[in-house]
This record gives sequence, structure tokens and C-alpha cells, in this order.
Amino acid sequence: MQAILKRTGEVACAASLLVLLAPVLLAIALAVRLSGRGPVLFRQQRAGQGGRPFDLYKFRTMRLHVDPYGPSPRSDADPRLTRVGKWLREYSLDELPQLANIVKGDMSFIGPRPLYVSQITEWNERQKRRLLVKPGLTGLAQVSGRGALTREEKLELDVIYVEQCGLRMNVRICAATVAQLLGRRNVYEKRYSMSERVRGERVSKQQEQTK
Repeated sequence: MQAILKRTGEVACAASLLVLLAPVLLAIALAVRLSGRGPVLFRQQRAGQGGRPFDLYKFRTMRLHVDPYGPSPRSDADPRLTRVGKWLREYSLDELPQLANIVKGDMSFIGPRPLYVSQITEWNERQKRRLLVKPGLTGLAQVSGRGALTREEKLELDVIYVEQCGLRMNVRICAATVAQLLGRRNVYEKRYSMSERVRGERVSKQQEQTK
């Protein structure tokens, strides 16, 4: 019964937001269309609950013919981003179409962010626990550092959410999400993984030794 009530409430809330935000969504769609060639919406297959694939919706922020599975932008200076796309990413407005994903039942408001299906094979058994719940529009990892966190740190926070999720945590995540959006903090990914940081430290040490 609790799951049914949660699902009903999420659908009602997401559908209401789609109606209320319709003028904003139309304005963004027009801005994306005028920003250059390419579709307004970007669709990409992601892993949902249980690893089941679904089509994730976003407003397009990158230029046409860019590899959709390439590395995430590290700053707003990334040449792959359109001028409108930079602004949308800073305020996470590109994620608004995922309200439709919530209505469809692919996602929830709060949960681990949906990642690529191909990435599942890279996770250990603990990390795969993030697939026990639906992916979310926002989550514990997003309000705990977002782009400043490595892949491993985000996966661990996703599992912690699955193990400890409840009303109190969800309310805290919602409040933290609003604060983060207003502050535009950690929008861009600084380093992908712990191994990347280790490699960077090794390079720095080598450079110091050669001075």
C-alpha cells in the first residue's frame, strides 16, 4: 500500500509540475531550437530499477554530432556545449524533461542518478545495490558534492541512500537540492574516478622530482 501511495503521489506531483512549468519548458525548448541545429530533446538509454533500460529525456545541451557517450564536460569552456546548454546545465534545467520519466514510472524524484546500462558490469556486488530502487531526479550523491565527487564516491553514497532512505532523508535531500541549484555548486565533473586522481598525483610527483 505504501508503494502504491508513493507512486500515486509522485505521478500527481510530476504531472502537476509539467502543467505548471509548461511556459518555462516551451521557452527552453525554443531557446534550444534557436541555439543551433539539432533536436530539442536528447534521449539516451539508461539503467533503471533492476538494471532495466529506459529512455532518459533531457534538453539538448551539446552541439550536433557530439559523441553522446563521451566524457562529461569539465567546465563551461567545453567547446561541445552550446551557449544555451551551458546556462541550462548550471541551473540543471536540462533535467526538467525527466518529469515525464517520473510520470512514465521510469524514475522517482529522489534516488541514485540513472547511469549507463554498460556500466553495470564495472560495479561490485555492493555497488549494484543502487539498482534496488528507481533512479531519481536528484539524490544523496548530488547534494553531497555532485561534480566534486569521484565515480566511486557517488556509487557509495547511492548505496547508503538505498540502505537508509526514509522520509527524513528525502526531505533533507530536497532542501539541499534547492540550495545547491541556487548556488550553482559543483556543476561540472572535476575528476571521474579515484584512479584518475592517483594518476594525477603520480604525474605531479614526477614533475616535482624533475625540477
